[in-house]
Amino acid sequence: MPRNNFNVGGGSIDRSGDAVLVYGVGRTVDVEQVGKIVIASRDGVPIRIRDVGEVVIGHEIRKGAVTYGGEGEVVLGLGFMLMGENSYAVTTRLRDRFQKLLQTLPEGVEAKVVYDRTKLIDRVIATVRQNLLEGAFLVIVILYMLLGNLRAGLVAATAIPLSMMCGFIGMWQTGIAASLLSLGAIDFGIVVDSSVVVIESILEKIAHHPGASGAARQKLVFEATSAVKKPACFGQLIIMIVYIPILSLEGVEGKMFRPMAMTVIFILIGSLVLSLTVVPVLSSLFLPRRVDAHDVLLVRLLRWLYRPVLRLCIAARGTLALTAVAILGITLLRAMSLGTEFVPKLSEGDIVLGIIRAPGTSIEESVRMNTRIERALLDEFPAEIAHVWSRTGTPEVATDAGAIEATDTFIALKPREEWVRARTQAGLVDAMNRVVEGVPGQIIWFTQPIEQRINEMVSGVRADIAVKVFGDNLDALVRKAGEVAQVLKAVPGGADVAVEQVNGQPILKIAVKQDEIARYGISSQAVLDVVESVGGKAVGQIVEGQLRFPIVVRLPEPQRDGPAAIADIPVRGPAGESVPMGRIADIQTVLGPKFVTREWSQRRVVVQCNVRGRDVGGFVAEARAAIDRVVELPAGQFRLEWGGQFENMQRAQKRLAIVVPLALLLIIALLYLTYRNVADTALLFVSVPFACVGGVWALAARGMPLSISAAVGFITLSGVSVLSGMVVASALRERLTRGTARDVAIEETSMASLRTIIMTAMVASLGFIPMAVSEGTGAEVQRPLATVVIGGVITSTLFTLFILPALYRLILRVPPAVIMLRDR
Repeated sequence: MPRNNFNVGGGSIDRSGDAVLVYGVGRTVDVEQVGKIVIASRDGVPIRIRDVGEVVIGHEIRKGAVTYGGEGEVVLGLGFMLMGENSYAVTTRLRDRFQKLLQTLPEGVEAKVVYDRTKLIDRVIATVRQNLLEGAFLVIVILYMLLGNLRAGLVAATAIPLSMMCGFIGMWQTGIAASLLSLGAIDFGIVVDSSVVVIESILEKIAHHPGASGAARQKLVFEATSAVKKPACFGQLIIMIVYIPILSLEGVEGKMFRPMAMTVIFILIGSLVLSLTVVPVLSSLFLPRRVDAHDVLLVRLLRWLYRPVLRLCIAARGTLALTAVAILGITLLRAMSLGTEFVPKLSEGDIVLGIIRAPGTSIEESVRMNTRIERALLDEFPAEIAHVWSRTGTPEVATDAGAIEATDTFIALKPREEWVRARTQAGLVDAMNRVVEGVPGQIIWFTQPIEQRINEMVSGVRADIAVKVFGDNLDALVRKAGEVAQVLKAVPGGADVAVEQVNGQPILKIAVKQDEIARYGISSQAVLDVVESVGGKAVGQIVEGQLRFPIVVRLPEPQRDGPAAIADIPVRGPAGESVPMGRIADIQTVLGPKFVTREWSQRRVVVQCNVRGRDVGGFVAEARAAIDRVVELPAGQFRLEWGGQFENMQRAQKRLAIVVPLALLLIIALLYLTYRNVADTALLFVSVPFACVGGVWALAARGMPLSISAAVGFITLSGVSVLSGMVVASALRERLTRGTARDVAIEETSMASLRTIIMTAMVASLGFIPMAVSEGTGAEVQRPLATVVIGGVITSTLFTLFILPALYRLILRVPPAVIMLRDR
């Protein structure tokens, strides 16, 4: 074939001044021409390929298969997205193109969509939209209840849509898509905080100057806004600063949480500008000329309850301070006992059942077993499963390659309200596991479509945890990996433990006998050409237009169906004699390595597992201790690495451990720039750990581990907790500057600031309540963040109302020359 199927170039010849190219054509173009190629001649009679073999159009060795609905094989098409594209937009265009394709299908051919990512996106966005709308409604209600003025509440609430508009403009300019994470940390209570402070000050001014209009009214609004511009401005700046650590995250965690931080910063910038520009303008135009100087009934009741408790706290300030320190210490111990994980597991609404069968399992056997599992699942869970399909091996275009023994079974679920066998996805997975674990000869684990892909991209495995065992000796590696797997199975919370199947591949080994081929004068090449022809030896190409098809020599089925048949294959010697393959080669079936995986030029075997019913960080810590105690890993011969979600969590923790303290130092610097006072700066910063007290106990009460989502909540608290304290500190310093007595100034400031503190706290916490209690798709990621903020705002408010005045009473006993550096 190689000598009879090619084209050549002969350079060029000069003819009458023209250069004519010489082109020799000998390439075959169809099956008939291949069959006519002459391979020998006997007595003038040509012997052609078609005389000694059959020339047919065949197919490549099959490496993959897809089954659907327990009914057998189907053809699957996958849509792949280019880097940097928007998945929702691309999937929508694919769906539209698919609908047009359906119109061109021949009669009897049916095509349907088996997985569409936009359904998950739509459900998640619906959850976010519902949480935001409910949060905005609660914020507006609280504003009206505490301000006692509908117009003032509506003016403050205008910051919500206008700030969101600023956020959307920033997202559009920076290419951030609306998603669960980019919109998941928005709290309209925090958005209106600065506007609430401004409105509160304006209402107080108008109440003390009733009937003012025109230029006098505008002057009142200007003075009221100027009086609180510093705490309002610096408070929002501090909240923005605390999001800087999130911008520094890398890897998967950076991709997930950086859009969230940028969106919040855009919205807070808009909120800050609006509170100092639009809100005062609207106040001067729409607020009534006369405002009742008396508080609403709810605020009067709160003041009546607050005054005696405040006096008691100030009187027992030493005891209260010691109690506060003790609470901080107890909370620190409780925080250290919290579990840790990367991010809460998002319930995608679909399940992937991963299956690994014994090395050497044929495609036909995999198809049979997949069909059996699909039928079993559909029979057991008719109310839960919409459809199920399985993908085995590698497709023609190996963009999503897999081993023949590996199968991914995709289970599309019906809406949760239709379920009968379980109420949660975790419960449904447990029920499915009991159904499929009885099928012999396979290792199974459960995951989700997007979760599986992220895990595979990050650590190369499709589970939560990957333990990589490195070494040089393959057999020893497999043995040590098995020991590690046994330890992981014994650790509570470990599920779907599986060792990468390296050995056990059946191999038909054909070893050339050098002495025998030397005796017959046969080359190794002649023997190995026959061996290669068992599967197919490429000897050329046929070109049809733009397509190229290989020409392959392959032995007929009777001569390749087993070791005995291969041993009888004749190999021609130099003198024309035929020697059976079995005489010049050893043919035996052995077990060998399926593949050898290397990482950084070192062999490795991976043990993978999922974690159920406990936090990932606690599981890894316990598993590490157990492996160190049980598995002997001599130094220099073996080494372990932990990957998967745990790797992401560790990387994020290390980065935040560096950047968060820097952000806190920036907060301290801003506080000092605001007050030029060490005492005020220190006292206001103490509100940060007291805010964390509530966040820690809120997580503990709801049984939630410390995750990156919860860490974002603590970061948010660091800024929110300082804002109400700044209002108190600014008002207190103003009274002391006017010469008000110390005790009177502390009590008057606390009483006067009560409504502002309660209002900012309630709008900040109630804005997160819909996220904290939501059960919609994607709520798992928002829930820890909202829980931390709500709990933290509660303790931060208690600190500002009761502990901060007591601490000021303690501190202000030192001479004014030391404390009031600002006045000097």
